[in-house]
Amino acid sequence: MPDILVLGPQYRNPNLRDALQRAGLGGTVVSITAGWQEREGELGSLEEHLGQHVHDLRLYERAEGVFAHDPPLHDAYRMRQADLRRLQDVYRTRLAHAKAAAREVFATQDDTELGRWARRDAVATLRRLDATHLRMIERVHARFTRQWSASLRPLVARQQAELQHLIDGAAVVCIAGGHVAVLLNRLRLFDLHRLLHGKPIVAWSAGAMCLTERVVLFHDHPPQGAGNAEVFEAGLGLLRQTVLLPDARARLALQDPTRVALLARRFSPAACHALDEGSELHWRRGHVRAAVSVRKLLRAGGTQSLEAAA
Repeated sequence: MPDILVLGPQYRNPNLRDALQRAGLGGTVVSITAGWQEREGELGSLEEHLGQHVHDLRLYERAEGVFAHDPPLHDAYRMRQADLRRLQDVYRTRLAHAKAAAREVFATQDDTELGRWARRDAVATLRRLDATHLRMIERVHARFTRQWSASLRPLVARQQAELQHLIDGAAVVCIAGGHVAVLLNRLRLFDLHRLLHGKPIVAWSAGAMCLTERVVLFHDHPPQGAGNAEVFEAGLGLLRQTVLLPDARARLALQDPTRVALLARRFSPAACHALDEGSELHWRRGHVRAAVSVRKLLRAGGTQSLEAAA
């Protein structure tokens, strides 16, 4: 497994340059900014911060070009997205009821054998719902891949060859944030899971979330909605047994032990890592090598700093 460096948000006080130096990663950089959509490739601030030229892979632009010249693929892509939206709607309805029941059970703080069983069963219900939803998402993607593989779409295959050449010539690939669904769909369309094999990766915000096995959306105090953390997509799976929670201070009620405990238990054995400005989490050969300003959510309802592992 190559080096993977995950950072907190970079838009106010970026720490990318210093984190690269601490991780011993340097050289030519290519970027993926497809999550920025129409602003893709606007790299002025990034290049100024790094003090070097950065070549963007322009996945969003490449995808738009492919869709314009391959209408059947574009239609199939839109149908897949519609299927995924319907899946998410059904899942959210079921999740709202299961999450409400779990919160109520946890709020009783009943420490009898029956109370402990009720909490375990409430969490198990959430885990089954999440797992079933993720399998359904993966099934939709697998069907699309079988029917519309790059070997059957010359335009996609040509773009993949160009991308592989650019990635092979770089020392590091940076994956920025933005719209997580747009970013992940473009990564998947061009099979970046395969193209990035063996290449050091630095990612932040939505870019970091895409590297995990499952993308979890979360906000304990949203402007609208119930504030239920939800499994949103299957990620690239480059980071195993990990749930990444960027901008945690603004989006999570980390002072609420019930919410923290429920989130940590629900996604266990995966570790839930809260990331904020200044956070760094560096994997090398599949193991955490260093951590700075990263907190792990605990089953007991608190958080634990991972800085001691650095």
